[in-house]
Amino acid sequence: MGKHVAGPTGRLDILDDVSLEVNVGETVAITGASGSGKTTLLGLLAGLDLPSRGSVRLDGHALEALDEEARARLRLRLVGFVFQSFHLLPALTAEENVLLPLELDGAPDALARVRAALASVGLRERGAHYPYQLSGGEQQRVAIARAFVHDPRILFADEPTGNLDHTSRDGIADLLFSLNREHHTTLVLVTHDPALAARCARVHELVDGRLRVHAA
Repeated sequence: MGKHVAGPTGRLDILDDVSLEVNVGETVAITGASGSGKTTLLGLLAGLDLPSRGSVRLDGHALEALDEEARARLRLRLVGFVFQSFHLLPALTAEENVLLPLELDGAPDALARVRAALASVGLRERGAHYPYQLSGGEQQRVAIARAFVHDPRILFADEPTGNLDHTSRDGIADLLFSLNREHHTTLVLVTHDPALAARCARVHELVDGRLRVHAA
């Protein structure tokens, strides 16, 4: 699989001949220097972008063969996301932010599931609070509850501890891996933090657009 974009001096190759297979239930870290293409690779794996060449298969579906609507439906059914910048909607409460995937899917008992998800991240009493009323660590806990509320098959996490202080960072990492085990979810994690990467079963480093395998 490869990904290139047009640059001012011609074609710019971001990813070149990348091959990665992630099995059900695995935890995989992707590391690399800033600008190495980690987030681009994560977006391709999740179907948020399409490769310039090659194929990406998610749960047996070739993503490049699907239109955007079909890829969105597949993500809604199979995928959870946790981002560095939380991506909470500021006008919605914690409960309402966690509710979003279930509303889109028309899930039954949605509110009960939302409250259980918030309880699982230690925020049972904070459901009525807005993002600005929560600390950074609490906002990421809401984002993690939203990621797990619909029981995804695979979780993509892009620098999930990158915007947090040291104390919050450790707590969020513990929570992420604990919930991942509890839900039997496949985890693909992008990080520049070697300690966080080492908690995954496999570590791959992106160098010059290609993946190198490291022992975790």
